[in-house]
Amino acid sequence: MTEPIPPITLPPSQKPELEGEWLKQRLQGWLDAEFIPEAVNQNIAERAAQIFVRQRMEGENDLGSLVIAIVTEMQAFDFSKSFYGEFAIANAVSDLLLESLGIDKCCGQ
Repeated sequence: MTEPIPPITLPPSQKPELEGEWLKQRLQGWLDAEFIPEAVNQNIAERAAQIFVRQRMEGENDLGSLVIAIVTEMQAFDFSKSFYGEFAIANAVSDLLLESLGIDKCCGQ
């Protein structure tokens, strides 16, 4: 039988604002590179980073819970001027965080 993938826990945040700035820059870079640079990409990255920072300041360290929070709260964002949606953004955030931790996003190792 296949074993479930264990949860991924981020280290406690020492400087959530710096993490948020890092995430905003990396996410906007990813958005611009993945399809085409659009003005709305900055707004998307900024909003996702705000959600992330607030969650981290509230003590959330579980990557799965952070992704769910981003999906849930980004549903209120107007994606009409973008090719992306809340799930793509949350998945990108997850990939960026996994990469920063040195975890292979393909296989969890």
